[in-house]
Amino acid sequence: MPVDELEAWLRLLLTPGVGRAQARRLLAAAGAPQAVFELSHAALQALGLERCAAALATRPPELAGQLQATLDWLEGAGDRFVFTLGDAAYAPQLLDIDDPPLLLYAMGALAQRWAAGEHARQPMLAVVGSRNPTPQGQQHAQQFAHALAQAGVCIVSGLALGIDGAAHQGAMRAGGRTVAVVGTGLDRVYPRQHLALARQMLEQGAIVSEFAIGAPPLSHHFPQRNRILAGLAQATLVVEATVQSGSLITARLAAEQGKEVMAIPGSIDSPQSHGCHQLIVEGARLVGSVADVLQALDDLGAMRWPPSGQAVDKPSDKPTEQVTEQAVPAVQRSDDGPLLQALGFEPVGLDALQARCGWPTDRLQARLLEWELEGVLGRLPGGLFQRLA
Repeated sequence: MPVDELEAWLRLLLTPGVGRAQARRLLAAAGAPQAVFELSHAALQALGLERCAAALATRPPELAGQLQATLDWLEGAGDRFVFTLGDAAYAPQLLDIDDPPLLLYAMGALAQRWAAGEHARQPMLAVVGSRNPTPQGQQHAQQFAHALAQAGVCIVSGLALGIDGAAHQGAMRAGGRTVAVVGTGLDRVYPRQHLALARQMLEQGAIVSEFAIGAPPLSHHFPQRNRILAGLAQATLVVEATVQSGSLITARLAAEQGKEVMAIPGSIDSPQSHGCHQLIVEGARLVGSVADVLQALDDLGAMRWPPSGQAVDKPSDKPTEQVTEQAVPAVQRSDDGPLLQALGFEPVGLDALQARCGWPTDRLQARLLEWELEGVLGRLPGGLFQRLA
């Protein structure tokens, strides 16, 4: 992109009083960002934007610094791009949402393919959920993403702690592709705990943002980015969420965009499942297995995407790391059955579990510790245990 064109896009976004909706109206009238600043007062008046005339006539003081920061970022190592609303390389899925970003910053191997015009060559599924999931929710996110990536699905999420990170990790371990839509500028990684994960994603996937280089992780950025997360994917899967979770924002944005919304049910005693239950009541598809998700995508035609001539992208052929950290041991003791039955799948305290199985305290605590180390169960806050497999 020529520097003067990039400067015009940045200037439009930085102009006070001009939001994204007004910017799109100005672009539709002028045809190009440079021409926006040449519109007459009469043209602005016809658009109902005459109040923006003075602001459009003044160069924002931060423009020069923002332009230089963007150019410096583009010259950095790796595949780095800025796609504009008018680019042929702009994600076509986002053109169908009500509020597409004017600029989309992107980096990574998959972004390089977009820049070459290779879009929509595989189904994309948004996988979202709680930043504080239960161990079972964490495992579900990782296992679903792993299996779906093996089936050729690109996993889209938000790089947040919890479900997002587990979904990205599952896809990467399958050798598949994954895209992170983040709430900061792409010159930083948030949260910092995912720095290594973000670097790994650039080798097979992409990280994208509508926020300018240097933008910090402000709280309002994350609900705003969710429309892009939902917009890139053909469907959204919510793994775990409270009723106030930002994941429900993503799910509702997906529904407003006419996309399929799916949710994994959980224990009625777990607040982390209440958001999923609410979505199911509101019409989300209940899914209990990877096969359910693949069937939903197939019903949408996503697994046959694109419909003619082009093959769906497959995951990498390189050897994959199987998700075995939490696998159930192949050999169990003969007396494990009754204790597993007493444990069930819902969170339970030590006293309640002992009342169910009748084991002595020392024996029960020793076996629970062994199972925790083996990944059979997880330890929750408040002294609770929950079976994972």
